[in-house]
Amino acid sequence: MRIAETSDLWWKNAVIYCLDVETFFDDDGDGTGDFAGLTQRVDYLAALGVTCIWLMPFYPSPDRDDGYDVTDFFSVDSRLGTMGDLVEFIRSARDRGMRVIADFVVNHTSVQHPWFVEARKSTDNPYRDYYVWRKDTPPDTSSEVVFPGEQTSLWTKDEATAEWYLHMFAEHQPDLNVTHPAVRNEIAKAMGLWLELGLDGFRLDAVPFFLETRGQPKDEAANLDPHEYLGALRSFLSRRNGSAVLLGEVNLPYKEQLEYFGGPEGDELNMQFDFMSMQHLYLSLARQDARPLAETLKSRPALHPDNQWAMFVRNHDELTLDKLSDAERQEVFAAFGPEKNMQIYGRGLRRRLPPMLGGDAGRIRMVYSLLFCLPGTPVLFYGEEIGMGEDLRQKSRAAVRTPMQWNSGKNGGFSSAKASDLVVPLARGDYGPEKVNAAAAKRDPDSLWNFMATLIQRYRESPELGWGEFAMIDQPEPAVFAHTCSSAGATMVLLHNFSEETVKVTGQAGPEDASPRAYKGAVLLDVLDGGNVPLEPDGGFTVELGRYGYRWFRVHRPGDRLAP
Repeated sequence: MRIAETSDLWWKNAVIYCLDVETFFDDDGDGTGDFAGLTQRVDYLAALGVTCIWLMPFYPSPDRDDGYDVTDFFSVDSRLGTMGDLVEFIRSARDRGMRVIADFVVNHTSVQHPWFVEARKSTDNPYRDYYVWRKDTPPDTSSEVVFPGEQTSLWTKDEATAEWYLHMFAEHQPDLNVTHPAVRNEIAKAMGLWLELGLDGFRLDAVPFFLETRGQPKDEAANLDPHEYLGALRSFLSRRNGSAVLLGEVNLPYKEQLEYFGGPEGDELNMQFDFMSMQHLYLSLARQDARPLAETLKSRPALHPDNQWAMFVRNHDELTLDKLSDAERQEVFAAFGPEKNMQIYGRGLRRRLPPMLGGDAGRIRMVYSLLFCLPGTPVLFYGEEIGMGEDLRQKSRAAVRTPMQWNSGKNGGFSSAKASDLVVPLARGDYGPEKVNAAAAKRDPDSLWNFMATLIQRYRESPELGWGEFAMIDQPEPAVFAHTCSSAGATMVLLHNFSEETVKVTGQAGPEDASPRAYKGAVLLDVLDGGNVPLEPDGGFTVELGRYGYRWFRVHRPGDRLAP
């Protein structure tokens, strides 16, 4: 395909890197990461090959939910720096060719937000309608809570006014009423501010929840179209910055996710995380059988050409397995989180990939190789590139949110503060900074960091992976995930072995009904570090894959003028 086209929709072949400023690098030595520190690490991210940095919430917050409990949408948390520090970081990232997006929480605020403080003063306060209230005693909603064991209801009684307020998440996070014009106006103003300061878009938290019409009068709710608001946000964003992106967290089955893209028009979210494929990837890993992942991806609906899926192995929340059956979930638990302390909410794991796979370097690399060539845009969570592990001493989802490990020195190079002053303790043991750190990884040519940097470079050189049409290759090995990505006459052939056993893969590089001599003289040109494989005149091939083996190929015909 024409390389010039790929910059029109930059997010379709981006490499997105998620980080939390407070746990990335501490510049001033107070134990909390900050924007000044992040700016000092911009070159590290550029060297890895990152093209888009996703910032977790940096707004003022009591920090009871890692910053997602916001008290001011228009400012920077003073612990992390100033607005000027943020702008310096964005400018530095842009200078290195990286865009910046940020989390934006439309669903709720903190109870300490001035809007809610005002709203609970009286039932006729002007800010009352910024939130969702009810006068009558709510029904039992204990079965609907998002965090079992941490919540017992979606409603909490406010003693000051004797009414209940809605909170789809924790009771210290009251839901905003996004049907109220004043709330929509404030959200637009806040987004507009950050766009003016240089952000390239937003990751929208918990999208289905902020489009919830629960608590609205039934006659009004019947006339509300929640997706109208999502479309309005996309339209606003496009008017302010035509290249900005909305990346949505929508953990729903594919058919329902399609609605959040805007259906055939594709005019709501630009991107959504593919939770379905992530969960079935882990089922495939547990079974050493590629078919659960393959069947899931084959069922994925076609999108508007401007939309894209975001692919991930790990994120900042629990590794949710809620779309698997009970029996399937137990298989994954047994394989990768057999201890209760490794599990969370009865539906997920609070672990990172390397410990889950027992530190098996070959298997870990196979998974990341697959991540970068699945149909969609790869998203990394900080520390994945060096193989960081979790800290199960921490509560809940904090187990995977420990400070970045820069070197083997004091506090892993994260901060010069006393260990007791760190915002979060560092991981210990086999995955602590003494054994896993960025400084050592960058200098080791055989490290996961250098492997990841190579994958990123090859991914960026292969626009078919982000833009092309995905198809499974019909082949007999159940442990092998074999697929093609094709665009404008160019085809990539990708092979991954989920098994410990060596296998031989036989398949076709293109349609089975192709001309018997359509591939005369063509080869599978190795994109990574193996040898080329001749193709039969009809496109047939045989490739041996070792234990957890992986190969990336591009179909190369005589006369093709490919980049070196």
